[in-house]
Amino acid sequence: MTPPIRVLSVVGTRPEAVKMAPVIQKLRQTPGIEAITCVTAQHREMLDQVLALFEIKPEIDLNLMKPDQSLAEITAAIFIHLDQVIKDVRPDWILAQGDTTTVMATSLIAYYHHVKFGHVEAGLRTGDKYQPFPEEINRKVAGVTADLHFAPTEWSKQNLLKENISPEIIFVTGNPVIDALQQVAGKPAPAEITKLADSFGDAKIVLVTAHRRENFGKPLENICDALVELGKIYQNRIHFVYPVHLNPNVQNTVYPRLGKYPETITLLDPLDYLPMVHLLKRSALVLTDSGGLQEEAPSLGIPVLVMRAATERPEGIAAGTVKLVGTGTEKIISAVKTLMDSAEEVEKMTRASNPYGDGHASERIVQALLDYQK
Repeated sequence: MTPPIRVLSVVGTRPEAVKMAPVIQKLRQTPGIEAITCVTAQHREMLDQVLALFEIKPEIDLNLMKPDQSLAEITAAIFIHLDQVIKDVRPDWILAQGDTTTVMATSLIAYYHHVKFGHVEAGLRTGDKYQPFPEEINRKVAGVTADLHFAPTEWSKQNLLKENISPEIIFVTGNPVIDALQQVAGKPAPAEITKLADSFGDAKIVLVTAHRRENFGKPLENICDALVELGKIYQNRIHFVYPVHLNPNVQNTVYPRLGKYPETITLLDPLDYLPMVHLLKRSALVLTDSGGLQEEAPSLGIPVLVMRAATERPEGIAAGTVKLVGTGTEKIISAVKTLMDSAEEVEKMTRASNPYGDGHASERIVQALLDYQK
């Protein structure tokens, strides 16, 4: 009897957990696969609620999060602790998603142990090693070591081909974030989100997230200034809802600048994934520097303005679901005004098709893994 393929999935942050959850679910449901999940807990508070939502209990929890640790400290901790995990588990495959420090370190540890590595959401690139930082280099390292590349789009595949990756080991699967979104959007809305959204009356909700390292300091200050000014321009027509990341670099900028405008801006603690999805469903527009929201919002027909200098997801821009507006105060204000004042411009963005998948990416990823083993 052929022994099962032992697959170790490594997850560090909430976005990784969201995108890996459907893959882990599919691995556990598939005969011939022994699925093991390890969390580094790079982001402890945000990670656990996603795992609970998708009913995933990790077999291994490294619990490596510490307050204000540097990139070097978290990288070293992952290397040391994951090294022993691989010795104990002896997996046939290791899977990780995206471009975090957890993913970069996992890909190298797999290589050190001669264990095959599968990279979920492979091939995203901006071409600028500092945009975003450190994600652009993290995903390039994972791309060098990977044995299978699960590219979300044809554009991602082309990036990998340009880096001389063999086409035989690249699979265009769609992005599993759409699988996750469809699962969670179908669940009942939490009462607190319904109550919050109803409290704004006829005002349109604009969902804001801004937390990337490259936006710390002046860029985030500019974003805050834009929200204040837009709140004055559209006092009763829009209301900004901003779940504020726990990082002190974000908190110490956002709260002093925006906390005194509750009539137009609501600041929240970070939301669990279920309420976040349902808040997204109630929103008319998204302002973000996040990667995941660029993929999720178009699936719900919601326009996205990306507050970054560059994006590794140009498919949304090409499709018309996303616009890149940078972090300049005036540019953000102008882009929001265009959508607020033109139903035609909103219609252009909402009727565009989402290029990121159909909700079956996890099935394709697992099938590609099985086919490779034959």
